[in-house]
Amino acid sequence: MNDATHRQLVLLRHAKAEDPEAAVDHERSLTDRGRADAEAAGKWLREQGFAPDLVLCSTSARTRETWAGVVEASGLGTVVEHDPRIYNAPVERLLTVVREADEDALAVVLVGHAPGVPDLAVELSGEGSEPEAREELAHGFPTCTLAVLDIDTPWRDVAPGSAVLRTVITPRG
Repeated sequence: MNDATHRQLVLLRHAKAEDPEAAVDHERSLTDRGRADAEAAGKWLREQGFAPDLVLCSTSARTRETWAGVVEASGLGTVVEHDPRIYNAPVERLLTVVREADEDALAVVLVGHAPGVPDLAVELSGEGSEPEAREELAHGFPTCTLAVLDIDTPWRDVAPGSAVLRTVITPRG
């Protein structure tokens, strides 16, 4: 395989979940709005022509339900790895998970939590990133926000500043 192959990483923060006091954090489910937003994210990904080869998803109920909503609305079925390391992970741990992605996967989605997911988007964004996307990122990363990054190195070599941030969007259902 050619290591200079263009890769794309989509970082997705889970959709709106029920109140933290309503359930054990790891088991919090999506609200009705959260389910609608996850479906809107799926429709947006389909409209962009994005087809993931691999999904790296936290083991929490809200991240699994978010990705299920994306798939339901988009038909984007693929291999999903539920990785407990993603749950409420800091940037360093998320970066380790990304670096371990299958090198044959050219389009990867990571479904996780704040502040790790938005912090990873900031950390990876390097030269050539779209000014509008950087501005959106600076305004926050609400639930069900997607950050789309282009990466021109093997996954194992992904480092701070090594990606080009293309889009930050928060689809709503």
